[in-house]
Amino acid sequence: MGKTLAEKILSQKLGRSVSAGEIVVSPVDLAFVQDTTGPLTVREYQASGFKQLADKRRTVLFLDHAAPSPNAQLSADHITLRNFARESGAVLSDVGAGVCHQLVAENMARPGDVIVGADSHTVTAGAFCAFATGMGSSDIAVAMAMGKTWFRVPETIRIEIKNRFRPLVNAKDLILHLIGMIGADGATYKALEFGGKGVDSITMPGRLTIANMAVEAGAKVGLFPSDTTTEKYMRELDRTEHFRSISADKDAEYERIIEIDAATLEPTVSRPHTVDNTVPAKDLKGVRIHQVFLGTCTNGRLEDFAVAASILRGKKISPNTRLIIAPSSKRVLLQAMATGHIHTLVEAGGALITPGCGACLGIHQGVLGDGEACLSTANRNFKGRMGNPNAFVYLGSPATAAATALTGVVTDPREVL
Repeated sequence: MGKTLAEKILSQKLGRSVSAGEIVVSPVDLAFVQDTTGPLTVREYQASGFKQLADKRRTVLFLDHAAPSPNAQLSADHITLRNFARESGAVLSDVGAGVCHQLVAENMARPGDVIVGADSHTVTAGAFCAFATGMGSSDIAVAMAMGKTWFRVPETIRIEIKNRFRPLVNAKDLILHLIGMIGADGATYKALEFGGKGVDSITMPGRLTIANMAVEAGAKVGLFPSDTTTEKYMRELDRTEHFRSISADKDAEYERIIEIDAATLEPTVSRPHTVDNTVPAKDLKGVRIHQVFLGTCTNGRLEDFAVAASILRGKKISPNTRLIIAPSSKRVLLQAMATGHIHTLVEAGGALITPGCGACLGIHQGVLGDGEACLSTANRNFKGRMGNPNAFVYLGSPATAAATALTGVVTDPREVL
């Protein structure tokens, strides 16, 4: 019997054939935390009596969710993580470097890896064909110390993509469409495997966006094949020595196959207060938006800023709408500065903030006021997600975000370009 991507990665890692439904204990190639989950992980690690990390070079502490720190309590958490890194030898990624998921993509993820993080969007690295998933802080503490963890090998839902996106439609619209189709619990503890001829035209930044949001349908992992697109991206990062090709077997068995024609997709928006509450952007025409948030781990990459800049170049955003820009990493920020995209966005009226999570988590740098609405390119719009339960969060693509910033109301980007 052929293997799905999830089965193949775990089989290769364990050196034996495994199938969906089995319980396995797998070696871990990378374990990481961030500054909201990390302090608890450190306390659990210390309380368990662990004395040494399994692999210091592949244990990483990211300061990204509250960076720079907005208050004394979070500053104390940062001190805890800095001290632990110094004492244990773990790698520290400090304020300003960027979001953990983007930095994992730029510097750490490899095809065939097993990656665990104390953050649900660890699934982002599935774009590299890595079995990457989020776990609780205590589980990560054990993985850091022992270099292994347990999984139930997930059943797989195959997403068969055909054709290419039309102009101003992209990967964010595809994943929002899929989540709206199957529901927020439609893939609970399943692997979402993306394939088909249409995958060839999806860039690595687009794949990272889709894999990132697989968890919003409940998925354990969101996986793409490791192919020429992966190899090209890793070459750009000077990491080709870590590339290897991995694909699902043609006779792999899937729990379900869902076909999506990318050429029929439209700019899509998730309405408050659930990600699966989706509708075409054109159906929300006229809905007032007070703040637009462009960036973070879902859509804070160079490709995303290029799309937004193409819409806002030479224009000014609505005087009644704020535009906050959060690059996903320092590398992305420098690239976007060099290409002029940041200049374009700031000149249009945008406010640039430190590479990191920014307004996404609702801790700082963009907390909404009572009754305000935000169109965000982030991955979640739960009630209170951006810091105020009396506010409203809509999710959309960078193109939809830029068009909305321009008009001050939810806008299909095809109407303004």
